[in-house]
Amino acid sequence: MTARIRLRRTAIAVALAVTTGGALLTGCGPTTDGTSSAASAVATTASAAPLGPVGATPSATPSAAPSPSASATPGSAAPSPSAPASPSTAAPSAAATPAAAVNGTAHSALTISDGTRYVLMNGTSVDFGTAVRDLSWSPNGAKAAFIDGSGDLVVANPDGSGRVVVARNPGGQTWSHPAWQVAAADSQYQLQGKNNLFFAVSKDGVSRLKTVPATAVNGTPADLPLGNLSDPDVAPLPTTGNTWPNGGGHNGAAVYANTRTGEVFIRDDYLRQQGSAIAKGSQPAISPDGDDVVFVRSVDGHDHIFELSDHGTTSKDLTPHATTDYTEPSWSPDGRTLAVRTPNGIATLPADGSAAPAQVSGHPGLPAYRGGHR
Repeated sequence: MTARIRLRRTAIAVALAVTTGGALLTGCGPTTDGTSSAASAVATTASAAPLGPVGATPSATPSAAPSPSASATPGSAAPSPSAPASPSTAAPSAAATPAAAVNGTAHSALTISDGTRYVLMNGTSVDFGTAVRDLSWSPNGAKAAFIDGSGDLVVANPDGSGRVVVARNPGGQTWSHPAWQVAAADSQYQLQGKNNLFFAVSKDGVSRLKTVPATAVNGTPADLPLGNLSDPDVAPLPTTGNTWPNGGGHNGAAVYANTRTGEVFIRDDYLRQQGSAIAKGSQPAISPDGDDVVFVRSVDGHDHIFELSDHGTTSKDLTPHATTDYTEPSWSPDGRTLAVRTPNGIATLPADGSAAPAQVSGHPGLPAYRGGHR
């Protein structure tokens, strides 16, 4: 990658060295980028044409620009089975291969979901047995997390089987955009391993970030801590208006957006939880190695994809000649490619911006890459 975020780590390292007497360690603290206004909130989409039953050809009818997440209000989905409270052993039916030119997921790790029970992957349409909203894959690709037709947070196998309700929506809330936080234990610094899910909860028009262990069954979500840099001159980070969390990197870092400030924030949870605003924009995604962040920003009437560059101090427009909206970016497992949503389907582009986006699927939906895919 040519654009890297080199996050400042000095303050927390010094603090830890003083308080623990240990070696000089590192933490994150990027420089804020305020060079442009925030991307405006993306308009709510009309329902995308469903992927349809197995063997059906998905519709390529353009949709309106997508919202930050598909609706996850309990009871709002088309009728479908609710996910069970305990693990399910029944595997949904397999799928025939839709037309490759429309599907666009063959021979890649790309998956596409649209809020129905069907998910495009591996050139096929997989029936998950319940509505699948805001699909997110664990880093190794072994598990899928999503919001189901009852508005609950669910984890399942890649074929839709083994569904587990990780946390049950109590009602009156909209849950959206689960993101994985996975990190190995570090015996050298006595750090425990992490396997959590972050997601956004909207209640009475107020959005907050929550967390729950990814292995929980009917677990109780907790508020996600959002501490700022070890700097007395930095104002406390906002705890409301936060949405669209996304995780990446080996140490459990995450990014998210705030609808009130119009900024993208980073959350470092390596040695001490801290974070800060890093750019104006929305719908962020952090690269698999944790070094790069892409996000959406409105430019001249269209949504563009930006990436932090020049050591995290400026933003680079990866789609400077956009004549349509590019939203909801997702990183490929190798960090070389981005998939983005357009009104007409899914496009991909090099993560360094060296080529314009090229449409690969005619079905509008949420793109997501399945890590560890073979």
